[in-house]
Amino acid sequence: MTTTSVGERVERVRAIATGLRDLRGPLLPILHAVQRELGHVDAQDVPVIADALNLAVAEVHGVATFYRDFRSAPGGRTTVRICQAEACRAVGAEALGAHARRRLGVGFGETTSDGAVTLDEVFCLGNCALGPAAQVDGRLHGRVTPARFDALLGEAR
Repeated sequence: MTTTSVGERVERVRAIATGLRDLRGPLLPILHAVQRELGHVDAQDVPVIADALNLAVAEVHGVATFYRDFRSAPGGRTTVRICQAEACRAVGAEALGAHARRRLGVGFGETTSDGAVTLDEVFCLGNCALGPAAQVDGRLHGRVTPARFDALLGEAR
């Protein structure tokens, strides 16, 4: 959803938070819902969520910034995540990450200037036996070489 004003975003975040606040442990589901619907968890969303849950702003901010899955700014149209955990690093994930950064011209946690691709590093995708592993828009890929990365990126763009 694209909002046209700060007020509309605040009201949408408030609606999401109040709609989910009765869940057991509602903070993470609320943060996920805000990001899914609005593209990221903006700094202005944090006090709204805190108020709905009767939590300190610092507590919500701490959770939103601790987990790498939550973005504080809009991500690219395509999200690429490359595993950098030990098992994947043992079979080439460092080189794959370096190739991806060179190819895209961005570092981990950044988005290309055209807004096409966000590159992230993660520390396990649960695909250890098929490393190095990468995820492109939620789809998991194993044994990703630089050439295969380029092919996956071409398909995604």
